[in-house]
Amino acid sequence: MERYLRQLELLGFEGQEKLRKAKVVVAGAGGLGSIVSMYLVAAGVGRVVIFDNGVLELNNLNRQIIYSEEDLGTYKVFAAIKKLKKINSEVEVVGYVEDVRSAKFREEVRDADLVIDCLDNWASRIVVDKVSWELKKPLIHGGISEFYGQVTTVIPGITKCLRCILSLREEKLNTLSEKPPQVIGPTPGVVGSIEAVEAIKLITGIGELLTNKLLIIDLKRLEFTVLKLAVSEDCQC
Repeated sequence: MERYLRQLELLGFEGQEKLRKAKVVVAGAGGLGSIVSMYLVAAGVGRVVIFDNGVLELNNLNRQIIYSEEDLGTYKVFAAIKKLKKINSEVEVVGYVEDVRSAKFREEVRDADLVIDCLDNWASRIVVDKVSWELKKPLIHGGISEFYGQVTTVIPGITKCLRCILSLREEKLNTLSEKPPQVIGPTPGVVGSIEAVEAIKLITGIGELLTNKLLIIDLKRLEFTVLKLAVSEDCQC
């Protein structure tokens, strides 16, 4: 009660218990994953599973704030787990130095309540989209570039899949640049925080989700735009 005192009146004991019993898979432990995982663990989500096969580099530190200079050269997953357990020892934090294409990712998603996209390339996002849809698991998507970001919540059977929401047909994927985006540090902070809020709302059933909506964030002009998405049977999934 002491740890979660400031959110108990908002979520209630029932909501807090839902968080405690929840399992969330976080795809990516970079700028978005840093924020998302820290807030989920701090909120008391029972099991947080992180997938990332990257090693921490010096140019990551302007935005991946879960890490420090002493973590350079180590796998992000291992460094993240160490920090997250210090934030909340009551939460089970598991990490895999594996790609989202691995059998272990599918296995963990199958047992999860939802998946959060914290990736930085479209090829991996499409894999996560397919897996979450096939296993009928909600997917919270977040993307960033420069001062800009976007968030939407995909729920199989209620929304379109991520590929269709963003018009990413298979033939178009080959033309997309996979160069890591230039980004100002606070951008993933804002987008990741919104993804974490979406996850808490989805788990507890409190509030309105970004289903059939795409939130566009422009931090250069401080403009937030919500696009309403048409529901259609014309969906790749």
